[in-house]
Amino acid sequence: MIYKKVSKIEEKISVIGIGCWNFGGDWDCSDDRKSEEIIYAAIDMGINFFDVAPVYGWGHSETVLGKALKKNNLRNKVLIASKGGLLWNDAHETTNNLSGKSLLQEIDASLARLQTDYIDIYQMHWPDPNVPLEETAEALTVMKKAGKIRYVGLSNFSQQDIEKMMKYIDVHCQQSLYNMLERNPKNYHSIPLDYLTEREVLPTVKKYGQAFLPYSPLFQGLLAGKFSSGINFSKDDIRNANPKLVGPAFELYFDAADKLKKLAEEYGRPMNEMALNWLRQKPEVTSIIGGASTVEQLEQNIHCITWDIDEEMMNRIEEIIAPFENL
Repeated sequence: MIYKKVSKIEEKISVIGIGCWNFGGDWDCSDDRKSEEIIYAAIDMGINFFDVAPVYGWGHSETVLGKALKKNNLRNKVLIASKGGLLWNDAHETTNNLSGKSLLQEIDASLARLQTDYIDIYQMHWPDPNVPLEETAEALTVMKKAGKIRYVGLSNFSQQDIEKMMKYIDVHCQQSLYNMLERNPKNYHSIPLDYLTEREVLPTVKKYGQAFLPYSPLFQGLLAGKFSSGINFSKDDIRNANPKLVGPAFELYFDAADKLKKLAEEYGRPMNEMALNWLRQKPEVTSIIGGASTVEQLEQNIHCITWDIDEEMMNRIEEIIAPFENL
């Protein structure tokens, strides 16, 4: 395994991390037994970073991860990054809530599901314009003093808000949408994004020595080369909410992905490894949050660390993805 180190975080972090969203049952490939197998295999392969959130599977992803780590006494082998600030009701409708009262309740619920006394990186999942950043920071300070969290992360925040938050509490980590075809994305699942990853986030994390965790590195499967020109998800698959995969824009992204797949094949490399290496070779990227539905997929993803994209291949990649710099 390859590990990266940033000045804001004491530990070295595996460059390949595990995104636990699909452990929750929101994707067609979810299965608790397979999820446990993936967790154990990942740790055996040197992965020490797991990214999860309460809203993934409405608490189930945290429960699965916590149970697996507890069963084999592996908590001290990993860094857990979970999130707060996104609540849901019985109809699974979500609400952003970064109020101090809510966060102090959420952290205890997450710790219980994860069966641990602390979360290594506690990330605010989405901004909440109705709550002052100072109030959120005060709650995070209480958690830190109580030993419930070690590091603070912000996910999907504007860089202006990052700067403001750092007046109240140190920000150790950022998480943003980023992959070969979503370089400075304007939205995610129709949710507007108030940041430009390549233009704004990468310079900021480099400036402050923060960890950077790109999510959706394989564009929810598109950059793994697994989709045909006609995608049919089950009605329960969360990817139905992504208009870039099921809407009229899909053809644009699919055509580019197809060109990338052919380029990878020309070089004798799997497409998923090329997409992951494109991220891995960026110095600002700390750990790539990738999901895996089987141990075999995990092994395929990890194989990307055995080779690098050379200058010629990188130039040809850039030619294909250049039109997506502003999408």
